[in-house]
Amino acid sequence: MVVAAGSGSRLGASVPKAFVPLAGVPLLGHALRGALSCPAVSEAVVVAPAAHCAEAQSLAEDVCRELGSAATVTVVVGGAQRGDSVAAGLAELGDDIDIVLVHDAARCLTPVQVFDRVVAAVRAGAPAVVPGTAVVDTVKQVDGDGHVVATPDRSTLRAVQTPQGFRRDVLERAHAVSSAATDDAGLVERLGERVLVVDGDPRALKITTPADLEAAARLLPAHP
Repeated sequence: MVVAAGSGSRLGASVPKAFVPLAGVPLLGHALRGALSCPAVSEAVVVAPAAHCAEAQSLAEDVCRELGSAATVTVVVGGAQRGDSVAAGLAELGDDIDIVLVHDAARCLTPVQVFDRVVAAVRAGAPAVVPGTAVVDTVKQVDGDGHVVATPDRSTLRAVQTPQGFRRDVLERAHAVSSAATDDAGLVERLGERVLVVDGDPRALKITTPADLEAAARLLPAHP
């Protein structure tokens, strides 16, 4: 599943974030290229704003032709919040799908190797898997007034990325309880399920601001 329903207001663009061009191709097109390059992906659901569903479908068809992918692609309308969009996409998956990847179009340069690692870890028995990178900055926890209350050991911290992978039954149970979280792993954690972190990739940066878009453009030559 590729979530492409965000407004992207911080990018200051006239279109939703997933449809902002990067080297002439919408972010969604790049994201689909990574997802559909993964041999394990047999079905993709794109969650998009209602006014851009036709464009999303066209992009998906173009990428499938480019890659020679036989994956089926369905486009559905997103919800008011990210969790609502994921729930809408989850409801569209075929009954035979037992592993679900949730990917943000904003992380459009995620290499296919990250998809492969996440899938392999779920197949090996993990109920939930997220890719992550080590945190190199010192992180401070602050109170409501901005005063430092703790300094976590950064060796125990990871900056998580997408795609996040789940056994379907686990993800469905998590969304049945609540869809309110900044990522789907957070919902699964509330169930008491363990979430495994595998190696992410610096290229899987999240595009949120114009500076992020510029950084992604610089990474394009390294993108497979």
